[in-house]
Amino acid sequence: MSDSAAELGRRLREGDRSAAPAALNLIEDRSPAGRERATELLGEVSPAKLGGEARAHLVGVTGPPGAGKSSLLSELVRAWREGGRTVAVLAVDPSSRRSGGSLLGDRARIEYDPRDDGILIRSTAAGARLGGLAAPTREAAQALAAAYDLVVVETVGVGQSETDVEELCDTIAVVVQPGSGDTLQFIKAGIMEVPDVLVVTKSDLGDVAMRAQRDLNAALRSLGARETPVLAVSSIPPPKGIDNLVEAIDEHFRHLELPVARRRARRLTALADFLAEHGEHGLRLLGGRRGAEGFLAELDPTLDAAALRRALEEHAGLDQV
Repeated sequence: MSDSAAELGRRLREGDRSAAPAALNLIEDRSPAGRERATELLGEVSPAKLGGEARAHLVGVTGPPGAGKSSLLSELVRAWREGGRTVAVLAVDPSSRRSGGSLLGDRARIEYDPRDDGILIRSTAAGARLGGLAAPTREAAQALAAAYDLVVVETVGVGQSETDVEELCDTIAVVVQPGSGDTLQFIKAGIMEVPDVLVVTKSDLGDVAMRAQRDLNAALRSLGARETPVLAVSSIPPPKGIDNLVEAIDEHFRHLELPVARRRARRLTALADFLAEHGEHGLRLLGGRRGAEGFLAELDPTLDAAALRRALEEHAGLDQV
């Protein structure tokens, strides 16, 4: 007999990683009954049940197609495991136009030992918005954060993904490939505000990689806002710069006001889910975005995103609709 949703959530809360595949299957069921079970599961890994924030470091890795994210992740996963940390990777693939499912490409490209129960690699569909994070990806990250040391969300850096992954994750690494025009596009698109760490891949290319690194550093200095490290790495054996990247990601997490960041992430997720369900009409019933955010700020900070969304619906009078 399979575990109930609540039992799967309890097992994750207690660090039982063997519950993760069944939990993810449940979360991916978007039928009304499936969504109800997912809400029950997520309630078991909420901050209220955990007695605080989930232990995992949520890391977003985003960047244009072909930037070398999967090769980089293969090396990062290896480094994290050598350091004794458990890792779950949610690779957001383009959605199949027919099924809405993921095409499994990134999962196939990330190299790892399938016998290692300290690693979980899962492909997940991007959903309706170009490059955005679908609700199951957000919920999967929240569930896995109770049982793993690191949960990585890898996205294709187009469209909505940079904003979505920033809302969900604690630390954002934006990956660019030298000599591809990505650097100039990033500066033009205003994406320089997003990363906590910038990563130039293929440093083995030499001058062209160093030039990209210099350009990104110059762009950051022109913004004058934050001290964002720009690291050059190579995933070609023997890999170079991976340990420095691991340290930069850890350093950002060490200085993060985690409860504040996680509360913000839950509120943004709840509001995004509410908008997806009820649109601008629902938002008007809450007094606009400012009214919705003000209402959320008054609620119990340990509530999970699903509970916050239900509270928004009740406040808007939509819970009976």
